Amino acid sequence: MSDEDGYFGVSVAATYDESSAEMFEPTVVDPAVSVLAELADGGRALELGIGTGRVALPLAGRGVPVHGIELSRAMADRLRAKPGGDAIDVTIGDFATVRVDGTFSVAYLVFNTIMNLTTQAEQVACFRNVAAHLEPGGRFVIEVMVPELRKLPAGQEIVPFHVSPTRWAFDAYDVATQAMSSNYVEVVDGRGSYRSIPFRYVWPAELDLMAQLAGMRLRDRWAGWAGEPLTSESERHVSVWEKPADD
Repeated sequence: MSDEDGYFGVSVAATYDESSAEMFEPTVVDPAVSVLAELADGGRALELGIGTGRVALPLAGRGVPVHGIELSRAMADRLRAKPGGDAIDVTIGDFATVRVDGTFSVAYLVFNTIMNLTTQAEQVACFRNVAAHLEPGGRFVIEVMVPELRKLPAGQEIVPFHVSPTRWAFDAYDVATQAMSSNYVEVVDGRGSYRSIPFRYVWPAELDLMAQLAGMRLRDRWAGWAGEPLTSESERHVSVWEKPADD
């Protein structure tokens, strides 16, 4: 890791919103916020990996109290500097293990953030940590890609996802371990830079087993925030697990 902020230190945080600008578009954010606000149902929301507040700020703007967990102080600082950001409580730490006060009606991980946990054990720990934070009947929401292994011809481990005259980006897969990384090469003023971020890809059925180990059950699964049916062609899924209500 580059510093105490992990792979999202000061230099990454400074340009994060711009580099992910398409994810900040209202057409992307608003459907997610609508689903999360409905699931919160007047209660509190816990965002794991809150980042610079892409989802948390508009969700709070709809009257949902949001608490965030974030490993990167630099990302949290960016959130706090935005209008309304100082009103959102953020706990600094690893969202797989850190505990915060109180319980929540919904917890969520969006934009592939579950894959920032690079071992199966960490991902299982995350589900158990979320279950401990949810009130009875509370929901856990994950938005994550469907692994793109069908794009790998035999003997190939690289899937490019951005190519331009000054920037190249590609994912590297290890199908034996489910390890992957996103890699970025950029040329600015004739000088090249390279950055690599490790992930662990995870299948929908595997996430369901993690939820079961944490005492939760699948409630819904869609191909997107508008509730589209998940098919074999879907590139991502939004899954909702529920903590059983007290008898």
